[in-house]
Amino acid sequence: VQLQASGGGLVQAGGSLRLSCSASGRAFRNYVMGWFRQAPGKERAFVAAISRSGGSTNYDNSVKGRFTISRDNGKNTVALQMNGLKPEDTAVYYCLADGSLRIWDPNRARLGTSYDDWGQGTLVTVSS
Repeated sequence: VQLQASGGGLVQAGGSLRLSCSASGRAFRNYVMGWFRQAPGKERAFVAAISRSGGSTNYDNSVKGRFTISRDNGKNTVALQMNGLKPEDTAVYYCLADGSLRIWDPNRARLGTSYDDWGQGTLVTVSS
């Protein structure tokens, strides 16, 4: 599946952004979707993931309560609503797809190696 993330930009601390990722290719509903991010000088890190139906989600503790992942299987999109942004949220954000059809496992969904396809990132910059 081909993935294209969008919605990044520059925002002040405390502000909000909504990232979107559109997918093309095979049946989107078959994919567990995830968002990862990579801050300058740091390794890529898990942010959030969502099950195929959208009924289950998992978040990194650093974003829990501030970020919300959602998906629309009819439109082949997954979104990341980011509220209460902090300077430490500054990073390139990537959407990922896991087409393995394994049973939803929130721990597995936190691992970058669980995903088959990575999209181009979108840059989020949070100013203090």
